[in-house]
Amino acid sequence: MTWADRYLLPLMLTHIHIRDFVIVDELELDFRAGMTALTGETGAGKSILVDALGLALGDRADTGVIRHGCDRAEVAVLFDLGGLPELEQVLGAMDLAAGGECQLRRVILREGRSRAYINGSPVPVQQLKQIGDRLVDIHGQHEHQSLMQRDTQRALLDSYAGHTDAVTQLAAAYRQWRERRQALDELTEAARQRDDRLDLLRFHLEELEQLDLAPGEWDGIEAEHRRLAHAGDLIERCNQTLGWLYDDEVSADGLLSQGLDALERFGDIDASLKGVLELLGTAQVQTREAADELRRYLDRLELDPERLQFLEGRIAAVQQLARKHRVGPAELPQLLEDTRAELARLEQADQNREALNREITELEQAWRGQALAVRKRRRQAAADLGRAITDAMQELGMPGGRFEVQVAALEDETPTRHGLDRIEFRVGANPGQPPQALTKVASGGELSRISLAIQVVARDAGTTPTLVFDEVDSGIGGAIAEVVGRQLRVWAAAARCLAFS
Repeated sequence: MTWADRYLLPLMLTHIHIRDFVIVDELELDFRAGMTALTGETGAGKSILVDALGLALGDRADTGVIRHGCDRAEVAVLFDLGGLPELEQVLGAMDLAAGGECQLRRVILREGRSRAYINGSPVPVQQLKQIGDRLVDIHGQHEHQSLMQRDTQRALLDSYAGHTDAVTQLAAAYRQWRERRQALDELTEAARQRDDRLDLLRFHLEELEQLDLAPGEWDGIEAEHRRLAHAGDLIERCNQTLGWLYDDEVSADGLLSQGLDALERFGDIDASLKGVLELLGTAQVQTREAADELRRYLDRLELDPERLQFLEGRIAAVQQLARKHRVGPAELPQLLEDTRAELARLEQADQNREALNREITELEQAWRGQALAVRKRRRQAAADLGRAITDAMQELGMPGGRFEVQVAALEDETPTRHGLDRIEFRVGANPGQPPQALTKVASGGELSRISLAIQVVARDAGTTPTLVFDEVDSGIGGAIAEVVGRQLRVWAAAARCLAFS
């Protein structure tokens, strides 16, 4: 058994409950501030605690972890969020807040399914993992190692550099650029469709303008066409009616005159006939007025085949265009105005796109200036951080080891929310070994000690309240073990929630 097999310094982590997990029937542990040591011989099952914790944080589930003879395994961990108001707000936004606490629970079923819960509410495993990543960081030969992720490496460097405000402003400048860029992309996509639409509108406009149908003209055309189409019949019938009224030998006017003459001399004899005489006189006057009006109508009415042919052609053209646009003939003048308005609006879009292009160029230049300023600070901080972690590695049993933070330019200089840089932690664990990416360090013990060195040097930059170091003591002893112990004590004094193994 090594000098320390499992160490826990829980502050944020307050409780863990395990049931039917591997060889554990049921286990409950409460943690307080300070250091708790879990020791035991190799093979005693100490790693079960770390594995169970990883499962509760969203690690991949396997039915092999269910205790023999049981249908399910269950792990629940409880955290105090008193020092994490931002995470409490995140849970509140998800409607998962629980008064300053956060319980993560995972259930693995024998049939292969798993269930995840946050504060008693079922959630997708990915959501459980997102919250778990902000609560616990496991360093060593486990999946849950945020230091292996470039996003975490970049965040640590930026926090160590002390320019988080500049990075925040850079992200805000990127968001503003991206919003305008998306707006331009939408306009560009619309423009591709708009070009076809413009061609179509111009063609329609030309047709409508050539037709040149005035408002209200359709009703007049229809009325005139009906009249000319029936002009022959109208002339015949009007002449016949004029004869009946006045022109024939026996006409209404003549008969009324005879009636008046026959009764007029009796009007003085019988006064009651005066009313009849007045009505006959009125009828004769109206008959003669009707005849005069009919003559005037006949004077105006004439057969005009050319005009009739023109009207028939006009009506056919109007109806054809109305059918094409699926509107009534009387609606074509309004369609003409609508087409003109849409055409003008689409042609104006080109000017809007040019203005948006200019704005995007200005925003990108502003973002690029901020990104280059952040790069300069990153490179200065990277040199300091690399030297400090290299020194810490010498004290942690890795003499000749070297650590460097590489700040390289992205090949694609398209704006990103984090700037123009690719950040990578690189390590040479042994003398003469060239530094390589932290993800390629093979030894779990070396990786844990490197992680410990990083966390010691950049402890004020860390954002995860609970840290787990697996095999941090592997291959060391004596004076080096004492140094590692001192570093653990540094962490304990920092009141961080830590786990070391």
